[in-house]
Amino acid sequence: MRPWSIRSLDRALLSGAVAAVVSLAAGLPAPATAQTSGNKDVDLSGTPDLIVRADRLASQWVVRDEKLAADACSVIEGGITPGIHRLIRFTVMTPNIGDADIFLGDPNEHVAANDGLYEFATCHNHYHFRHYAKYELIDPATGRVWKAAKRGFCMLDTDPNPPGLVGAEPPRPAIFRSCGRVGIPGNQGISHGWADTYRFFLGGQYFVLDGGDGQPPVPPGRYLIRITVNPPFTPEAGEPCRALDPVSTPGHQVCHQIEESDYTNNVAEVTVDIPDHPGRTGSGPMAGTPVPTTEDDEHGEKIKP
Repeated sequence: MRPWSIRSLDRALLSGAVAAVVSLAAGLPAPATAQTSGNKDVDLSGTPDLIVRADRLASQWVVRDEKLAADACSVIEGGITPGIHRLIRFTVMTPNIGDADIFLGDPNEHVAANDGLYEFATCHNHYHFRHYAKYELIDPATGRVWKAAKRGFCMLDTDPNPPGLVGAEPPRPAIFRSCGRVGIPGNQGISHGWADTYRFFLGGQYFVLDGGDGQPPVPPGRYLIRITVNPPFTPEAGEPCRALDPVSTPGHQVCHQIEESDYTNNVAEVTVDIPDHPGRTGSGPMAGTPVPTTEDDEHGEKIKP
């Protein structure tokens, strides 16, 4: 059992002592009283299912030159030389289309329990969820892969899913709205019927194209951006395997951080054209949009409780 996908429980079982028993049975710390009372509407009666919105990825990207500051966390964590660089920025939207919420709660409690879900990010001075998404820029002709600057994620209800994305689910109020910080409680998760969105102008939502991050330069041409949410990984020694993928074989574990009803729909790919000269306003669907002058590293800073 996982705290975000407890099957066959009535929603009312989240309150009081029963919630504590469920959490302890799963080998996780019992939620604090304040955290539990603030999550009375969490729905854990089914299983989550994450996808990546390919339409949003295809409609929100831009190639342009930007000046990256030396104190930006994406520059520090990504090993990027400060200064002007050619980037391709992109938006990633990850809806929960399942029939249960992803419920994580306060990262401070998970870190205290040493359960492997979060790690401390020194530059940001808060905790990042591990293994949430993988960003890849791929040359389809050679198979070469470039990694993005983004290193950390905070799961929140940022956008309601549009009508028709999955069934006819009526809108629900947002529940998860706070990333939290060290010693400051957060409330992380993704409600079913909601999406967690990382917009193109945020810190780390880019690939460096000119080699300024130590990777080979990306020549002009046609490429794929591939996004994998809740990606499979092979656990390191002592790292827990929270959700075992059905493709696992004896002696080879394939794991996920979040249990889902379907792992086969976790990938989206779009084709992008990287020009030799993107021009002053950039190239791509978001050409002409303002260039960030400061780096907002978390979408949560824009979320109001």
